[in-house]
Amino acid sequence: MATSTSSNTAITDPYASLNGVATDKTTSKKSTTADDIQSQFMTMLVTQLQNQDPLNPMQSAEMTSQLAQINTVSGIEKLNSTLEKVLNIYDDGQSMQAAAMLGKNVLVPGGNIGLTDGQAVGGFELESDADKVVLTIKNADGVVVNKVDMGATKAGSHLYAWDGKNEAGTVSANGVYTVTVEATKGDTKVTSQPLQVGTVSAVVRGTSGFQLDVGTGTLINYDDVRQIL
Repeated sequence: MATSTSSNTAITDPYASLNGVATDKTTSKKSTTADDIQSQFMTMLVTQLQNQDPLNPMQSAEMTSQLAQINTVSGIEKLNSTLEKVLNIYDDGQSMQAAAMLGKNVLVPGGNIGLTDGQAVGGFELESDADKVVLTIKNADGVVVNKVDMGATKAGSHLYAWDGKNEAGTVSANGVYTVTVEATKGDTKVTSQPLQVGTVSAVVRGTSGFQLDVGTGTLINYDDVRQIL
């Protein structure tokens, strides 16, 4: 499937979205509504008519133009009000979804994979179908530990498991390894990227949207989550 200069709020439990994030926004009643604007325009128009020069009265075309302006301004104000309500509903829904992800394992862009007792899980993403996908696994020193041929793979995000074995068949030491992806279709390179698994420990809300702390050292945009495991 994201930084902010405003103060952020970390969610520490799924119910915080009801008492914190989802309601952590300031709403103020507009002092001028569409009806107020229309009333002000009509008052100005009536005043203008009452004080016009009898020898040079307002022309009907001019009056029609001003009435059209009244309707235009009123319509824009009502449209803005409707859009604001829609955005608030969307924002509330996204905050609930983000809070529900606390404690979940997610697949996000990144090339790290943690190996523990011969078990490691990672992922990769392809922009289009590929005839061949090869994962190259390197240790912390940048030395190639193994290459895994995933074969033909469809477009989209995919999970894989690594048993920790190197090219000699020996299980590698526990630790963090890096993975790169090379995908091709015939002689054409397919755009791809590695994905890594992280656990959502906090949800941060900023002016640009929600971000997740998944233990990678940097916040991940909510929209960057490829899978929820």
